[in-house]
Amino acid sequence: MTSRPASQPIAEWHDVDERAFREDVLTRYRPAVLRGLVKSWPAVQAALTSHEDVVRYLAALDSGTPVDAILMPPHARGRIAYNESMDGINFAHRRLPLSAIIEQLSRYALFDNPPSVAVQSALIPECLPRFAAENRLPVLDAAVAPRIWLGNRVTVPAHVDESNNVACVVAGRRRFTLFPPEQVANLYVGPLDYAPTGAAMSVADLVEPDFERFPRLKDALSAAYVAELAPGDALFIPTLWWHHVESLDQQLNVLVNYWWNGTIGTVGRTESALDCLLHSLLNIKPLPPDLRQAWAAMFHHYVFDASDDRLAHIPEHRRGVLGRMSPETAQAVRSQLIAKLHQK
Repeated sequence: MTSRPASQPIAEWHDVDERAFREDVLTRYRPAVLRGLVKSWPAVQAALTSHEDVVRYLAALDSGTPVDAILMPPHARGRIAYNESMDGINFAHRRLPLSAIIEQLSRYALFDNPPSVAVQSALIPECLPRFAAENRLPVLDAAVAPRIWLGNRVTVPAHVDESNNVACVVAGRRRFTLFPPEQVANLYVGPLDYAPTGAAMSVADLVEPDFERFPRLKDALSAAYVAELAPGDALFIPTLWWHHVESLDQQLNVLVNYWWNGTIGTVGRTESALDCLLHSLLNIKPLPPDLRQAWAAMFHHYVFDASDDRLAHIPEHRRGVLGRMSPETAQAVRSQLIAKLHQK
């Protein structure tokens, strides 16, 4: 096992307002640390005062609605993972009110080698209904619903989301290791259709990397971007950037995140490019190599390298699905695809 390659820092921004976020941060398709973005939140101010203050603050907002949590044994060292045969996972599910989980964490804080507990992506309007009104994220539309992640020392392996993400640290410290989308080949990603937390994730340990077992991981780590966030800091993670997240404090770590698709204001979008990937795995991957290359050329021409100048020879009113789709045309395409899938 050799030493871990040096990583690069994530670009930092200070005093970001909505205009700067829209015009400067979002347009780059690069991760960005937004220092102090939510430092004025009452929740953050409580966390900066004391552990007891933030616990009291969250407990006072708790609706009592049960949330999903995971429990890992001490020997897992907080790292969410498959078992060795990849036919199971290393945690159990629990469903309890947020206050009950916080109380459990307070007991575990007294242990030398405690189990790991984490609330994963609980919708804040359901479990903490007044939180969003009291802790407003100034750079996003209020329609983007916040989610809370809460626990002791837990590591979420590298994974991707199909949405843009702003992750705001409320309590504790978090270390984020990010990778550009093209590093997928070097991250040893597990099954797409069997993932411990819903999103396909790396099976390699980034904290204690085993380069004999995962030699390409060294290339991924050489391309990695790393940042450590304190309470009040936030991180913008663009769609399909791989991110590995470590909660660093043993007692209590709290993060609030916001996912949204496309540009600000397109909260309601439900389209998933993963559907296309799955369809391609079904229909294109089994083809002979020459045919796969031929379809790759078609995809590059019509999708990945698409531009209006390539359609200049077709009158605009005749471009159909190659042009800008109307809602009616898009629905007709969906109906056609659904009908074909039902024929299989």
